Amino acid sequence: MKKTVLFFAGLFAFSALQAQWVDDPATNTFLANCGNDDGELYMATNPNSGDTYIQWEGFGTNGWSPTLQRISFEGVPQWGDDGIHIGGHEFSSMSEGVAMITTTDGCVVSCFATYDGFSYAVKIDPDGNFVWGEQGLQLFGGLGFSRTELTAGDDGGFWALGFDYQNLYLQYVGADGTLGPTTTISDSGGYNCMFGQITLSLNNYVFLTYERLGSGFYTNKEIYLVGFDTNGVQISPDVLLMSEQAFQSTYIHYVVPDGLGGGYAYIWHPGIGEVFNVYVFHYDETGASTIDDTNGISVHSADPMNFYGGANGTVDPVSHDLIIAYEQTDAATQSQSRIYMNRITPSGERVWGEGILVADNIGQTYSDIKVDAFEDGSGFSVIYAKSSPSNSYFTTIEAMGFDMDGNQLWAKTLCSNVYRRTVCDNTPGFVMGQNIVTWVNCIDGGIYTLGPIEPPVISCLAPENFEGEYVYFMEDQQFGVILNWEAPETLPLRYNLYRSDFSTKEEIIIEVAGDATSYNDESGVGQYKYQLTAVYENCESDFALTPEGEDFVLIEVTGLQENTDEEIVTILRIFHASGQTINSKTLEGLNTGVYIIQGVTKEGNWASKKIMIEK
Repeated sequence: MKKTVLFFAGLFAFSALQAQWVDDPATNTFLANCGNDDGELYMATNPNSGDTYIQWEGFGTNGWSPTLQRISFEGVPQWGDDGIHIGGHEFSSMSEGVAMITTTDGCVVSCFATYDGFSYAVKIDPDGNFVWGEQGLQLFGGLGFSRTELTAGDDGGFWALGFDYQNLYLQYVGADGTLGPTTTISDSGGYNCMFGQITLSLNNYVFLTYERLGSGFYTNKEIYLVGFDTNGVQISPDVLLMSEQAFQSTYIHYVVPDGLGGGYAYIWHPGIGEVFNVYVFHYDETGASTIDDTNGISVHSADPMNFYGGANGTVDPVSHDLIIAYEQTDAATQSQSRIYMNRITPSGERVWGEGILVADNIGQTYSDIKVDAFEDGSGFSVIYAKSSPSNSYFTTIEAMGFDMDGNQLWAKTLCSNVYRRTVCDNTPGFVMGQNIVTWVNCIDGGIYTLGPIEPPVISCLAPENFEGEYVYFMEDQQFGVILNWEAPETLPLRYNLYRSDFSTKEEIIIEVAGDATSYNDESGVGQYKYQLTAVYENCESDFALTPEGEDFVLIEVTGLQENTDEEIVTILRIFHASGQTINSKTLEGLNTGVYIIQGVTKEGNWASKKIMIEK
């Protein structure tokens, strides 16, 4: 068992040699040309190559249409300065049904609604070729023409979800463009089914959360959950996640996969106590709600003096808890602004109580909050825009890193220039040790990126000078091994001592206290291989090396009894009957007593023999 997170250090060293990223918050990295009014940026990263796809919307000769760019892991645009524009359709003067994902076969899929009211999906490979032609595929059998959601399947295909302000339409599309059946989700009682979100579950199934609501700007809302397979067959019962609340229809919910086949849903609204708060729900891989309260769990206690909203969440890949950041503003004037974060378990426990303060009120507002977990589960980052003191529409971009206990690791300014910008609607998360955020520069119209944000390199030092020898423990009258080492400069939480028994083939891990530098192993008779690592909060070191440079120690424990009648001609080790090692390879000079000698016989065999010395 080797180190678990040191690849970040190697990755950084590699990318530093190859990188085109501009590591300067005053300039940043240029990605593509666009209009200064362009917006609705989406990003997704290929987890195998590390390449990132970016999509944005801008008004052109064919209406409010999408353009895409691919950037390599090193930050180099791959599709020219202008990207690839989707020009095979006519678009309305406002965006409809825009979404974008990467698929497991390395391509990108763009989904959108066109001027004539149909939804389409276009697939582009890494070389910029339209896999299904520039027209793409018409989705949902001609139904659905508004907001679209996408999530990648596990076989190169993807799930697509659309709606028409009354019904939802769900469809699976195979990697080769095969269209699965369209499933319609509707309500017979006259309510609208809208604003769905989808998360991939086990076996390529999907869970759909959606809002059931009445008409009008202010209305009653409920959130339901249901699961389907790729053939459109319902695989879980309809579950009420959020009970009926009254608030503006424009406040909608969001979902985050929990990494186990379930997910978290969260929404902010003033329905409970008429004070804005963020409420969290969770469902498992079977589609069952794991939080009993259908009002959800609030991220902050009810506070009539303040509103809590603008939330964004990620999931810890180790504990599978939700890490969620949110903005606090005063209820009276909404002129004060702070950012908090909290940690919510699948059962609804609010681990950090009233939250941990990320950014305090300094007379400026915060926006565009993004939260992403480090891949190894050692921490997460919070990214946000901070307004200018003189103009609330002009912002910088800031980021802070935290460990999973909420302790700050680092803080940095990602873009120091203060100007009006449109920040991406999402981030692709940490992939191969880096994360990317983009925005449209509303002054010069270019799309820029902050470059990679990388988790801090964690020192994961191994112990040194690992040695061991065969001993006899008099107190327990037990044969065994004593092992010694030198502690690393930074003391670990513990050591892992790996022992392999050559006779039984048994392998065990012995946990040793982090302040120890030796261990007595009452192993009994046998032949053993030992290896030692240091375990820290976020990583496990390489195996410790012996003075000879090996990463293991081999020891045979024979016991005091003789195991041969052959004459030992080359002595390798000498032990006193008490178990004490004698620093000699000759019998000369030994005091009176009983000894065990180990060595090689005339016949070339390895053997041990008990002898008596009398003087």
